[in-house]
Amino acid sequence: MEVKYTKHFLNKLEDVFSESEYILRYEKGNFKSGYCILQNNKVAVVNKYYPTEGKINCLIEILKNIQPDLTQLSEKNQKFLAELLVSA
Repeated sequence: MEVKYTKHFLNKLEDVFSESEYILRYEKGNFKSGYCILQNNKVAVVNKYYPTEGKINCLIEILKNIQPDLTQLSEKNQKFLAELLVSA
């Protein structure tokens, strides 16, 4: 799947997080990688000052690392995530 750096694509990634057990937050901070994952609290924090492209790259990287439980996702998001992670 080709990654599109648009607000719509960002919304699709955020939708995957909304169905997963992880909470996605945009906060200010100087994370070296642009994001921080709090594994015990199941919270992913992304730098809110990042442009759309940076946020998308961070969310894809986070999804690769946390590997959300597919059974919690809708069929649409399962398909989207599978396509995304295969190509990433």
